[in-house]
Amino acid sequence: MVNKPYIWQHTSGRWYFRRNQDGRLRYVRIKAEPGTAEFDRLYWEIRSGKRAEAKRSWSAIIGHFRQSDRWAGFSPRYRRDLEPVFEYLEDKIGKKDVSRLSQPDIYDAMEKNRHRVRFANYIPTAVSMLSKLAIRKRWRLDNPAIDIEKMKVPKDREKPHMPWPDWAVEKMRADGSHEARLIFEIGVGSVQRPGDWVGFTWGDYDGLCLRLRQNKTDVPLELPCTKTLKAALDGERARLLVSPHPSRHILSKSDGSAMGYHDMARIMLAERKRLGLTAFDQHALRYRGVMELAWAECTDDEIASYSGHTTKAMIVKYAGEARQKMRAQQAAEKRR
Repeated sequence: MVNKPYIWQHTSGRWYFRRNQDGRLRYVRIKAEPGTAEFDRLYWEIRSGKRAEAKRSWSAIIGHFRQSDRWAGFSPRYRRDLEPVFEYLEDKIGKKDVSRLSQPDIYDAMEKNRHRVRFANYIPTAVSMLSKLAIRKRWRLDNPAIDIEKMKVPKDREKPHMPWPDWAVEKMRADGSHEARLIFEIGVGSVQRPGDWVGFTWGDYDGLCLRLRQNKTDVPLELPCTKTLKAALDGERARLLVSPHPSRHILSKSDGSAMGYHDMARIMLAERKRLGLTAFDQHALRYRGVMELAWAECTDDEIASYSGHTTKAMIVKYAGEARQKMRAQQAAEKRR
């Protein structure tokens, strides 16, 4: 028997703090076993209206993680992916004790974010990282994110990237705006991910090659420029009238400040809409580059040395399509 004012037990066995407030009964569930210290703590928090922040809270462990060597070792791209998830966790459970999160709680959070599957699948990833640190600090005994099943994108929402066909490439080069054409040539010519395009500075370009360290993989690359990419870069440098400082970003705003990823994405989306090219997004420019390397009869290893792919699955997919088209054309010529 729990002998505390305002305590009420439902027929299901669950315990609630029940109190008449402004003529209406207010119920707050107490998620702890009666007779335990945790039950007493939650009871007094609810009764006083003060929710004490646990010393071993999720906000605290996130703070420790951001100061760790592991966090420092992540690429900027990966940190940008994790930050929104950390902010979400701080907002939802920041003041709660790290030790109390269970696997069903993680599934509940993922379900509430079903409308954004990629974000939902980052939740157990982030919780797992934080839990490993919590275990080392003896704040937890286990990792609740182990063996969590990731969500799959519903079939009706899957949108594969469509590689840019020849006619779309020609249209962008002929009719695209100055900014969009420069972004386009960097995308196709460098064969890198869009997140890397905005990182190129004039110091990375020596007139023949572009240098970078990939955000996602941290792989250093030196990329010989295609004729069209070299022409675009040389033209942009000449347009600036004065030699740009090596630290200035190649993709810059009118005031000279660096163009962010979302700035670049807005420019490309607007131009693709204007030109009727919305079926082909900026991410697919990387695949167009892979296909052009395949048409040049590069091997998978040669393509990987240029694109920086750490696995060959995507190379096989897009290079395979390009090679099939090329061989079919060769076969057609022989057939004639």
